[in-house]
Amino acid sequence: MPRIQAPRPQMEILAWLVVFLLLFCLSWRFHWHEGLDGFIEQHHDYPLDHALLALNISGLLGLVYSALRIRDLSSEVNRRLQAEKNVDWIACHDTLTELPNRRFLDSICAQAMIDQRAHETYAVFSIDLDGFKKVNDLLGHDHGDAVLKSVAQRLSLLFPRERVFRLGGDEFVVLVRRSGNSDLVALGNRIVSVIGKPFTFNGVAADLGASVGFAVYPENGDDLRQVIRHSDCAMYVAKKQGRNLVKPFVASMQDEMTKRIRVEADLRSAIKKAEIFPYYQPLVDLKTNKIIGFEALARWKTASGEFIPPNEFIPVAEEAGLIVDLTDQLLRRACTDALSWPNDLVLSFNLSPIQLSDRLLGLRILKILGDVGLPTHRVELEVTESAIIQDAVTARIVLDDLVNAGVRIALDDFGTGYSSLSQLSSYRFDKIKIDRSFVSSFETNDKQDKVIKAIIALGAGLGVTITAEGIEEESQLQRLQDLGCHIGQGYLLGRPAPIEELTADKAAAKVSQRR
Repeated sequence: MPRIQAPRPQMEILAWLVVFLLLFCLSWRFHWHEGLDGFIEQHHDYPLDHALLALNISGLLGLVYSALRIRDLSSEVNRRLQAEKNVDWIACHDTLTELPNRRFLDSICAQAMIDQRAHETYAVFSIDLDGFKKVNDLLGHDHGDAVLKSVAQRLSLLFPRERVFRLGGDEFVVLVRRSGNSDLVALGNRIVSVIGKPFTFNGVAADLGASVGFAVYPENGDDLRQVIRHSDCAMYVAKKQGRNLVKPFVASMQDEMTKRIRVEADLRSAIKKAEIFPYYQPLVDLKTNKIIGFEALARWKTASGEFIPPNEFIPVAEEAGLIVDLTDQLLRRACTDALSWPNDLVLSFNLSPIQLSDRLLGLRILKILGDVGLPTHRVELEVTESAIIQDAVTARIVLDDLVNAGVRIALDDFGTGYSSLSQLSSYRFDKIKIDRSFVSSFETNDKQDKVIKAIIALGAGLGVTITAEGIEEESQLQRLQDLGCHIGQGYLLGRPAPIEELTADKAAAKVSQRR
């Protein structure tokens, strides 16, 4: 839509005045008035004087009407200009926090490229809130919005003369003009400290953290946009390593980010093509040496024949929002494979910590079991202590729904996380799994040995089955049997294998041959 120029009404008034003055001067110079009076006297039989009077009155009224119209037009133009300013403001600002948005930041980057000769130097801080999703899930989106507004206000107060941007979600960017040798790490820690102060809304407290990465312009890139990407890369590394960390950008981070982007793209393709398969590792009863089930483990074999370790692609799937599709796909395939096993064998399947924050998880799992036709009592879901702690309220709802439906729940990696005994009393676990880090060294480490004894005794007292992971030596197996451990798992008892290479009968034969 073309914009109406503000001076137009004033220009029209000026043009009218110029024409009026010109006619006035001409009339005065050439005596138009006397000539007109003479003409009227000569033709007094015609009502020319009345017509002229009516014409003068009409002209005066037309002048008044024009003035009113010009006033209305001026008001309309002002309203249009204000509306256009509002549209421009909305397009360049976040409506929730009223901070400049990504479009505004892009315009600054473009201007920086034009004004490179100004030799402006910047420090770019990329900020991602830690724990914001939990606030949204537990307290609701209204509290989440209030938290974002408060974060925006705190950052604006911390940087009153700098640009603070909200790029979307819980991501913020601060563009700081550098002067001298300022301590950017200390400044990043101030950001963490400011955001880390408790938030209270309607008597409800919320605690957040922040992961901060920063890069400097032009040292870390000739293009300000590139420097912003580098600061985001440093923030990603900080978030990956823990909570409330500040990381400066270094060149090696770019390689890691490039690798992650490539892995994410390949992972999306692999999930779409169903190229990630479950491999199965036997779970063996240590009293009878019989296989009682298999644990499904995700394996990704690329077209080149290379295996990508789960500890590389599972975190990428979680961060990229692909874990739900991947889990549903693997669980459906594993349940289908389990139908070919004897009815007394169970399928053990790991759940990502992120998924326990999804209230619909239980419904999706039960739907998959119903679609495939695998009874719920043949499924055992493994969850970690850290997963329960992340979102205790939602985790309880999800686990209770699954337990009530007949699904078994195992507490995985016991002893390596929070290890709160209240978890064992608050949740209905069917099994506790001793982490491999204890099993690998308990024969030579007296403290580790006592820990395993205590866990086995705890399981006996609670009536919960105990599984030991990572059994790789005969001596480890013998010691665990002597201590009364119920179930064993590890390379000694069987390596993970695809369904085509492993059936329950073959696995049982391997265990018997070993004995």
